[in-house]
Amino acid sequence: MSDNIVFMDAETLENFMRDVFIGLGVPKKDAQIIADVLITSDLRGIESHGIQRCKMYYDRIKKGIYEAETKINVIKEGPTTALLDGNCGMGHVIAYKAMKMAIEKAKKFGLGAVAVKNSTHFGIAGYYSLMAIKEGMIGITVTNARPSIPPTFGCEPMLGTNPLTVGAPTDDEFPFLIDCATSIIQRGKVEVNARINKPLPENTVIDDKGETMTDANKVLDKMLERRAALLPLGGKGEDTAGYKGYGYATVVELLSAALQEGIYLRDTLGIVENDQKRLKVGHFFLAINTESFIGLNSFKKTAGNIMKDLRGSRKIPSIDRIYTAGEKESIAENNIKINGVPINKSLQNDIKIMQTELGLDKYKFPFT
Repeated sequence: MSDNIVFMDAETLENFMRDVFIGLGVPKKDAQIIADVLITSDLRGIESHGIQRCKMYYDRIKKGIYEAETKINVIKEGPTTALLDGNCGMGHVIAYKAMKMAIEKAKKFGLGAVAVKNSTHFGIAGYYSLMAIKEGMIGITVTNARPSIPPTFGCEPMLGTNPLTVGAPTDDEFPFLIDCATSIIQRGKVEVNARINKPLPENTVIDDKGETMTDANKVLDKMLERRAALLPLGGKGEDTAGYKGYGYATVVELLSAALQEGIYLRDTLGIVENDQKRLKVGHFFLAINTESFIGLNSFKKTAGNIMKDLRGSRKIPSIDRIYTAGEKESIAENNIKINGVPINKSLQNDIKIMQTELGLDKYKFPFT
């Protein structure tokens, strides 16, 4: 680790983020939801979507792009479905309440599906699938995002990094949870690399001529100009099946926009309403109650056996172990709870700015 890295206690960091949002006018209960989503990301080792994102939300609330007070309207509702309007409130709060609604429907009827329009960035998609897992259910979460991915054979960013997230309970110590973008790397990873001046892997980003880019800071600049794009899972062209990532990103776009009559593709860059630029996205949540099929214990046993069989399969000789989705994040959480959340110099500066502007002097950080 760099000498500029300091480690912060997760509870202190969570409380600080909660107080930041309260200081911006977010109701206390909502601020706690947002802080919990963000610290869950940091605890699971997903540096791109925890405290790393806090300043982004801070700036957008101050600019009026996001509403500090989240007001959700139910547009349409049935026994197993609902359509919500988030009115450009805080995406974490909107998503939390949407998945909670899906879970309650699934408890009664076996399935719960909730679509959301006019929402905003909601942190890690896996948080909401974890909500379903804790209730003994399969949880599926998708969201569209500002354009980052080109279609196969294209170089213009059109689709968001559009995570397709699925989680399921098992009888292991940790659940199955696949939470990843439909691009090879996500924008947040580029931002992390830019903060620490680390080059990006080859063949993950292309410019407007289709040539690879590795300088993270230049990539961020070019993305603002729509002259750089993150390649979809599978990479450029069809030789390594880049059409698969492109196709799955499109599935997420459909579920996040078509069911809602919502914002999609280029319009996620911003819509001007009443002289105010709004950054809107849509989400879709599905909760599947395992008790409505085989029963939770039977499901967890079979799911656990699948995971154990995968991890126990024959390994490449030079490799120590095989992992299943969610395992590395569980290991990271155990370590980070003991050692703290790593905070690089750039993040330290962001934290000090928010602390100073909001007068949160009660926090004594291990950096100046």
